[in-house]
Amino acid sequence: QTVYIHEIVMGFIRCWACPRLKTMAVLVLTVAVMSVDLGSEWMKMAIVKPGVPMEIVLNKESRRKTPAIVCLKENERLFGDSALGVIIVKNSVKNPKTVYRHLQILLGKKHDNLQVALYQKRFLEHQLQKDPMRGTVYFKNSEEMQYTPEELLGMVLNYSRGLAQDFAEQPIKDAVITVPAFFNQAERRAVLQAAQMAGLKVLQLINDNTAVALNYGVFRRKDIDNTAKNVMFYDMGSGSTTATIVTYQTVKTKESGTQPQLQIRGVGFDRGLGGFEMDLRLRDHLAKLFNEQKKSKKDVRENHRAMAKLLKEAQRLKTVLSANVDFMAQVEGLMDDIDFKAKVTRAEFEKLCADLFERVPGPVQDALTAAEMKLDEIEQVILVGGSTRVPKVQEVLLKAVRKEELGKNINADEAAAMGAVYQAAALSKAFKVKPFLVRDATVFPIQVEFTRETEEDGIKTLKQNKRVLFQRMAPYPQRKVITFNRYNDDFAFDINYGDLSFLSQEDISVFGSLNLTTVKLSGVGSSFQKHADAESKGIKAHFNMDESGLLLLDRVKLGNTISTLFGGGSSEPAPNVTEPIQGHIAIFSKTAFAKHLQLTNEAKYIPTNESQKDKDTKEMQDDSEKSAEKDGEKSENIEPEKDAEKKVKPQKKSKISEDITVELVIRDILDPTSDEITSSKKKLQDLTDRDLAKHEREKTLNSLEAFIFETQDKLYQEDYQLVVSEEEKEQISAKLSEASEWMDEDGYTATTKQLKEKLSQLKSLCKDVFFRVEERRKWPDRLAALDSMLNTSSFFLKSAKLIPEDDQIFTEVELNMLEKVINETTTWKNETVSEQEKRTPKERPVLLSKDIESKLALLDREVNYLLNKAKFAKPKAKAKAKNSTSSDKSSKANNTAEEKVVSPTEESTGTKSGRSNTLAVRYLV
Repeated sequence: QTVYIHEIVMGFIRCWACPRLKTMAVLVLTVAVMSVDLGSEWMKMAIVKPGVPMEIVLNKESRRKTPAIVCLKENERLFGDSALGVIIVKNSVKNPKTVYRHLQILLGKKHDNLQVALYQKRFLEHQLQKDPMRGTVYFKNSEEMQYTPEELLGMVLNYSRGLAQDFAEQPIKDAVITVPAFFNQAERRAVLQAAQMAGLKVLQLINDNTAVALNYGVFRRKDIDNTAKNVMFYDMGSGSTTATIVTYQTVKTKESGTQPQLQIRGVGFDRGLGGFEMDLRLRDHLAKLFNEQKKSKKDVRENHRAMAKLLKEAQRLKTVLSANVDFMAQVEGLMDDIDFKAKVTRAEFEKLCADLFERVPGPVQDALTAAEMKLDEIEQVILVGGSTRVPKVQEVLLKAVRKEELGKNINADEAAAMGAVYQAAALSKAFKVKPFLVRDATVFPIQVEFTRETEEDGIKTLKQNKRVLFQRMAPYPQRKVITFNRYNDDFAFDINYGDLSFLSQEDISVFGSLNLTTVKLSGVGSSFQKHADAESKGIKAHFNMDESGLLLLDRVKLGNTISTLFGGGSSEPAPNVTEPIQGHIAIFSKTAFAKHLQLTNEAKYIPTNESQKDKDTKEMQDDSEKSAEKDGEKSENIEPEKDAEKKVKPQKKSKISEDITVELVIRDILDPTSDEITSSKKKLQDLTDRDLAKHEREKTLNSLEAFIFETQDKLYQEDYQLVVSEEEKEQISAKLSEASEWMDEDGYTATTKQLKEKLSQLKSLCKDVFFRVEERRKWPDRLAALDSMLNTSSFFLKSAKLIPEDDQIFTEVELNMLEKVINETTTWKNETVSEQEKRTPKERPVLLSKDIESKLALLDREVNYLLNKAKFAKPKAKAKAKNSTSSDKSSKANNTAEEKVVSPTEESTGTKSGRSNTLAVRYLV
């Protein structure tokens, strides 16, 4: 087996070394990874591949950012700038209905969410329908064209991968995708579902503010030391604004020693504060100005295409007003062939958005509150996002943070994409990057709620208990465990969001459901009744907040038996689990259980990561103990296992296992079923196949057209007239004219197969003529190279024969072989050239370029073999002079180390021999 593996490896190395097979070998190593900075309006992609460090992907228009938009026509899809252009194409009033953008706002939202209403207000051309099963929304243009936001986003992600693959020149399947830090669980799952439909393997969902912080830290690694440095990143994008406080510091780790680390300390955000809202207000202002000019009796606001044109002009106007105090807005043919022109000042723009600018300091204060910091502790405030270029935003922000200046030492547009692709390389097994530790933070707290029966004065009541599982700004990834050890019957507990009082009423109204999941455990009571003389070790629920910020219930541990509920730590979206899952409950005998002294209080949290001893964990433990004492349950002291062994001699434990049933009920947004995911993937794949088929047909059609026109032109070129006969010329011309007429009549409706057949027929007809022209063009260079090789080989042979016999490093057979090859090649060349001269240019040539190349390769191989032998040849040893004296013999006998005396004759002979070989080699080389 070892030999077989070695042969495979060596075979691959040979393939890699071979220029002709190098491309094929590269295709096998699909190790490139990508990142997608998924914004509400734009997306940026970056890649890492062998030999190419982090680099931004250029789209087909060679731009570094691409509109996150898709247009679905009846027979084609358009993406990016092409889709954006459809909206404002003249005489295309219905087109805006087929263009889908700003999809991020609809992810993880039910139909009655205020964000959905806002979307409908902004994009009147779309009518969102309610999914009767999930309660979410979908777009319906016709019975055949119905798409969910996740499916449309999946198309956009698949397009982004296509751009990255074209840029990387190899397939890509692994990606890190950025999401806003304020995305809740349902929104994050929706992004993963979209990626799954697109066939992307998501290595991680990374918060866009964390990606920016990582990019900033990676390029300033040398400036980070054991002194904590606090930096605030203020990111105002198209749809939202986020302020993030990050602490940079070096920490010691067991795996890689002292390494830099970033920790998210505080996050503040405003979901509705962004550049797009400014664009919309400026658009409406331009519409008002047009109506006031009364050039048309119609209201421009009722024309979707005209409003789309005004929106594009508003976006340009906002950019220009960032550097100028006024600008003349103008749109040619805005509506009914009426041109529009109006002057807009920066003061007017700032007045339109005055209430928006007042909200600029809000996220800063929220971030400081979350981090429990003051402004004086922040060393620098750095601007991120395209909308921070608006002068008024910078003016208000600078006043709010009370700094001398705002940091602009980071690429505001590309920082998130670059940080995310660094994380992608770190997570990929194909690359090794310098470690940079990332500790993200939970923006929304999560808690566990359960009821327990209590008895006071003989009266039984149900008491509602709440335990915070992950506090606000708790670091993740992190695992937590909660133990229920006082239940002896079936029970259920809920996983919900915690205290969200820090959110505004508007934020809570668009947040969605505050309930996440209900976990039902059944079969517990029957197990206790069956084994009444035994006690349970307790029921432990293991939670995991993974790298993507998704909360997973990894498993429920009953005694020593584990019942798996979700795949541990995977970022793939978990299925909507409503069917029962079989597990086991372990029950120990009372005697054995009494010896087991490590007891756990009801609902007491134990972080499984020993290194994680932060403040929020301690508070949760204290809260649990106080609550237990309040309920009349005295907190037990936990003793180390070693101390317990000293007091009581351990006895053999007996274990009884019984089946229980675990059922999960999703309370926020139901995930699509596996059948729905499969159906969506097929729907997207069918569209992709259709696009590829259309692209293939267009490519074949263009190739056929080009071949017809180019060949008709070539027949009148001097090179072709020399080799083509009149009969061939007439035949080819007739077929080309026939094909051209067919193209005009039936070609543009023909199938791809018909077009390929027609092209193949024409190429076959012209093959001989093209071959003769190509051969005649290659002759001069090939023959000159052959003559040069013959001269060099002959000179080498003569030089080799001149080497003295005593110093000869080549055998007679080797020299004869070279001489034979030279003579045979010379004879072949003279005879073939002579034969070719007897033929007319219109006949098939006998002197072929491939034969000349073959002769060149044979000569080159023989000469290189002898040259290599000469380079590494060792001088022949010479016989030593027999003039040793008796004193020398005596010296050898007595093992006495004396300096050897070399006679002049011997020295001369040895030197001559070595010099002769050296000169021979140098001469030949």
